[in-house]
Amino acid sequence: MRIASAQLQGRIRSRRQIVAGPLVGLLHDSDLWFLSGAVAAEPGTAFDPEEVPWALDTIRQAFAAEGRWLSVELIEEASFGLADALAANGMTIAARPPLLVLEPADLVLPDLPEGVTVSVVSSAGELAEADAVAASAYEMALGERSFQPDPADGGNVLVHVDGAPAATAAWTAMADGVTEVAGVGTLPSHRRRGLGAIATAYATRHAFEDAGATLAWLTPGDDGADRIYRRLGYAPKATAVHLGDPGGHLEDLR
Repeated sequence: MRIASAQLQGRIRSRRQIVAGPLVGLLHDSDLWFLSGAVAAEPGTAFDPEEVPWALDTIRQAFAAEGRWLSVELIEEASFGLADALAANGMTIAARPPLLVLEPADLVLPDLPEGVTVSVVSSAGELAEADAVAASAYEMALGERSFQPDPADGGNVLVHVDGAPAATAAWTAMADGVTEVAGVGTLPSHRRRGLGAIATAYATRHAFEDAGATLAWLTPGDDGADRIYRRLGYAPKATAVHLGDPGGHLEDLR
């Protein structure tokens, strides 16, 4: 419940809202597909199934008017039954990954191999380097972001190998002491060397130490990532549900 509420509160700071029944659509000014989407409007509150069709139609129309594809992120236990109701109205459930959480005392920092260093992004130039690594890792354009100097507004770490950027991870803006660790990416040429785990662990550490987070969460993209995150101290707490309208970026939600 705390995570679902923080997810909503964190996103509404930088997005326009379309509140419709059990959902709130969140439109970002950037047209990058993953920056806009919908979440539960009132996590932890029972919803009226009869409201789902018109609510979903309302948000779909708002997104279509701005040329955006609609995806929805839910936490199953905080909005029980809503994902299935959305699927009954034409959305596709792309994934139900475990939601893993971590408190500061449980973080396990991996050892740094020789030649590997980690730094917090502290300038617009370094942010561009981190975004270039992520773009290469995900094989997609990520657009330009403005550097935020306050760690409470979110931040990034860069993992360097022999002085060159090789991996990155980010934490999101604080909401009720909660942050999501996301955007974990490693250059294709440097994979299978533990750099993603290092980036994840240090992004989590700095979210705790610099930004004041008391709880971090993430969702693994596959079983391999799940095992890595659990070795860092992350443990399952709930189930996330990723949905999207047919077409679009459904594969990217898995």
